[in-house]
Order: sequence, then structure tokens, then C-alpha cells
Amino acid sequence: MEPAQPQVFMGAVRDLRRTIAQSMRGMISTDIRPAVVFVVCVAAVYLMAAVAALRLLRHRKLRALAAIDRIALVLAGIGLVCIAYGFVEPYRIAISHVAIRSSKIPPGGRPIRIVHLSDLHSDDRPRLERRLLEVVAAEHPDVIVFTGDAINSLEALPVFRECMAALAKIAPTFAVRGNVDVGDFPGADLFGDTGVTELDRDAVRLDVNGQPVWIAGLRFDHWKALSETVDTIPPMELSVLLYHSPDLMPDVVAQRIDLFCAGHTHGGQVALPLYGALITFSTFGKRYESGLYREGSTSLYVNRGVGMSGGFAPRVRFWSRPEVTVIEISSGRV
Repeated sequence: MEPAQPQVFMGAVRDLRRTIAQSMRGMISTDIRPAVVFVVCVAAVYLMAAVAALRLLRHRKLRALAAIDRIALVLAGIGLVCIAYGFVEPYRIAISHVAIRSSKIPPGGRPIRIVHLSDLHSDDRPRLERRLLEVVAAEHPDVIVFTGDAINSLEALPVFRECMAALAKIAPTFAVRGNVDVGDFPGADLFGDTGVTELDRDAVRLDVNGQPVWIAGLRFDHWKALSETVDTIPPMELSVLLYHSPDLMPDVVAQRIDLFCAGHTHGGQVALPLYGALITFSTFGKRYESGLYREGSTSLYVNRGVGMSGGFAPRVRFWSRPEVTVIEISSGRV
């Protein structure tokens, strides 16, 4: 019996580490070095530009500046344009159309259309909420899903609830709570009397175009209940899981869920061309930063969100436009 004790102890340590890591899902990023490097580079450019500007004031001739000074001034000017655009992009909704095939939809069956929204982060004054309703209605969804992070303050609650109530009139709407909802506004009545079905450790069976579709959901802090939540879903019927963060992906793949809808990353909210998100606040870093991913029999879509982080953070987006995702699931082999 004694030789087995170290193995039992190590197993307990591994379980504890897993529990701690999973309990912090979405709260920290595994690697913030790219963001730090970016900030340092920007600071260096503007410091050099400031020095170049002082030299320009002294000599009053652009030709008197060294090439490096001219480059710094040009880069600083480009940076100012980008900063200004960062306040414009939050109002430019992007519609992403995604096609997924499933053998669980019989040949000739009409495709199932799901509109996926996430991270509204409503403020006390409407931003995109009213325009969002027009965009969603124009897509004629069979189902609407919202994957959490509703408001940035309690003053924004009426704005968010009005939007949710209007969405529920367009199509059956399902929602889960994200990390901000659970951590900052645990008592807020986000969905009551809006017509939206809030999911937490449960699954609902719908009939969509004559096809059975299961919508399951978990609030952010109930990730441990995944297996019991999806246990009731028949393996031959289409399954959709709503959870705020993509960090649950390995567990979802193990459960053979067909479609996993998540948000949380904001696509970085500030991203760079070619590189993408600087910070995702995901324990997987950039692995699931935004868009469509496929692992095993599971498709994951990470929505960039509609709103922006609250608090003292500036309400800006860059290279990561607010997103409405239209997922069409049709018959066929994966």
C-alpha cells in the first residue's frame, strides 16, 4: 500500500492544479508579452517623435532632421490616425457568415440558421443596440444565442434588457452569463421578463425546420457541470453549447458537442494586421482568439463581441470590428 501513496498524492496535486487553472479560466491570459512589447514600441516611437519635434522647432527646417527623426514623425502621425479610427470602429458592425455541415441533418433538410452574439457590454447610453436589431432581423434566424457579458454598469441594465426583449421577438433567444455578469453584477436581473431563455446547467430541445436541436448552456463559474448538462442530449441529435469562454473547448470536444459558441476574447479588441489579437484573456492565449475552429467532431465559433470592456478602459476597437455571426448548419459530411 505504501508505494501507491506517492501516486495518489501526485494525482491529488494534478487535480488541484487543474481545478485552480479552470476556476481562473478567462480571468488571465497565458502570455501578455506581445501586448507589453507593443506598448513599449509605441512609447519608444512617440518619445523619438517628441525629440524630433523639438529639433524641428529649433531648426525650423524639415531637411535639417535626420532620417530616423523623419521616420519617427511619420510613424507617430500614422499612430494618431489609428487612434482616431479606434473610436470609429466600434460603430462598424461586421456580419460573419459561417457554414457548417452535419450528418445529423437529413439530406434535403433545410439548413438551420443561428445568429450568435456575445459581449454586448452595454453602457448607459445605447451604442449599437438598435442597429443590432435591424441587422439580426435581416438575417432571418431560426435561433439567436448570446454568450455572456451583458453590461458595464447597472445604469446600463435598461438598455441591455430592451435589446434582449426585442431580439426575443425576432426568434427564440437563449443566453448564458459571462465572467463580468457573474463577477461584477451577480444579482442583476439580466433576462427576466424579456422572453430570453437563460441557460445554466440545462439543455432545451427545439424543433427547427422539423429537426431536433438541443441548446445547452452554462454560466461562467459552472464549467464543472458540463458533463451533467449535456448528458441528456441524444447522440444522434444536433447539439449546441453556449459558454462564455473558449477555454472549455477540450472538455467540449470530449463530450462530442456539435457546435460550441463562445466569446470573451473580443478578438483582442485591439489587434494588429497579420498578427491579430494582442491580448485574449484566455488561458490558451491566441489559440482560440476569434473565428471558426474545428477539433474532433466539434466546431467552435469565438465571436468578437459587440461592445467593449468597461471600467476605465477607453471604448475603442482596432482591427477587431463588432461582430454578428450567422451560422448556417446544413446536411452533409463534416
